[in-house]
Amino acid sequence: MSFFRRKPKHVATPETAAETAAETPAAPVAVLDRDALTGDYTIDASHSRLGFSARHAMVTTVRGQFADFDGTAHVDAENPAASTVTIDIRPASISTGTADRDGHLVSGDFFDVENHPAITFVSTSVERDGTEWNVTGDLTIKGVTHSVVIPFEETGTAVDPFGNTRVGFEGATTINRKDWDLSWNAALETGGVLVSEKIKLELDISAIKNA
Repeated sequence: MSFFRRKPKHVATPETAAETAAETPAAPVAVLDRDALTGDYTIDASHSRLGFSARHAMVTTVRGQFADFDGTAHVDAENPAASTVTIDIRPASISTGTADRDGHLVSGDFFDVENHPAITFVSTSVERDGTEWNVTGDLTIKGVTHSVVIPFEETGTAVDPFGNTRVGFEGATTINRKDWDLSWNAALETGGVLVSEKIKLELDISAIKNA
């Protein structure tokens, strides 16, 4: 029967795969000179992460992040001191992968989101050394404000396939949560406490240059 005499399906080989790849144009992404990044930017929350990590029960690390945030920045490559950063976070959007833990974190024991619905960071000074930036600013949590320094590494600048000029930064710093009245804890029978006082903040930022 003709069914059994059908032509075999095309099987890709390394040679044909290479030919296909060569015929398929890649999405254009132009990399910019990093000194061309001066301008005003809006954080692209869908391609950024504001996260944190803490030790739990003295033996492991729990990680989480905030899903709802926005921010803006003015970047001045020639005069970094003129650069500014502002970030607003809604702590009710916290996610650690466990609903019960998230519910505890938004309660009065921690972020008390009913009375303090926002966490803010407003820069007070910016320094630059090549691709390394130090951003000092006021971090406000539960109405308590302290200055923190966040070292950032510039990860690149590019024009994406949609014509957006993007800049990327990765930063991290460690704070003591008790300084912001996030003091709840529980003692362990074996010694130590349930939640570490030191919290590592992790920021992976993709920002789009304003038109």
